Amino acid sequence: MTGRATIAILGGTGDLGSALAKRWAAAGYRIVLGSRAKEKAEAAAKAMNDDTGSASVTGDDNLGAARTADIVVIAVPYANHDAILNEIKPVVSGKIVVDAAVPLVPPKVSVVQLPPDGSAAQGAQRVLGDGVRVVSAFHNVAAAKLLAGGTIDCDVLVCGDDKAARESVIELANAAGTRGIDGGALANSVAAEALTSVLIGINRRYKVNGGAGIRITGIPTAQTQ
Repeated sequence: MTGRATIAILGGTGDLGSALAKRWAAAGYRIVLGSRAKEKAEAAAKAMNDDTGSASVTGDDNLGAARTADIVVIAVPYANHDAILNEIKPVVSGKIVVDAAVPLVPPKVSVVQLPPDGSAAQGAQRVLGDGVRVVSAFHNVAAAKLLAGGTIDCDVLVCGDDKAARESVIELANAAGTRGIDGGALANSVAAEALTSVLIGINRRYKVNGGAGIRITGIPTAQTQ
């Protein structure tokens, strides 16, 4: 994977989606912000380009964004997760779909509540089918940390059943200023997704500024490049 890949971020006008978009655009990727309303995505893309002096970000509706991209990132609330998957299913065959959705169930978002498939990512694989390489990532890094600039003291667990796809997403995690860690099979996504609820509770109890993250100790940085 090279910096010239096109990444669609569905939910790209939201906090996490827009933060990742800015990071990846700065790293040389072409970005398509996806939204239910094409006009909203186009306006967000223009604002982002104006802010950075770049022209690498465009906007489209979710289906159009997914159709034109090499890699599709799902950064939408869990309540919209299945609807988005069913919408883009016809245009993502053979692509990497990065699922960052977390199965939070309000109002008890600090309590782990796992979906019937075991994890949101496993649900995405079921809906999209075997022809799509689903990888889960970016559950445990706060948008505020991404927006703050610089290198982030946070690891990103990357899980998926296709090793090459995991490696591509680890590269994206590194490009975003985090450190991508190979978390193994897609079934392991349940651990990263569940950790989000735990971290939300930690943020509340300890009043963490910018959001708590995770760090895997004992792995030299050179081994994760």
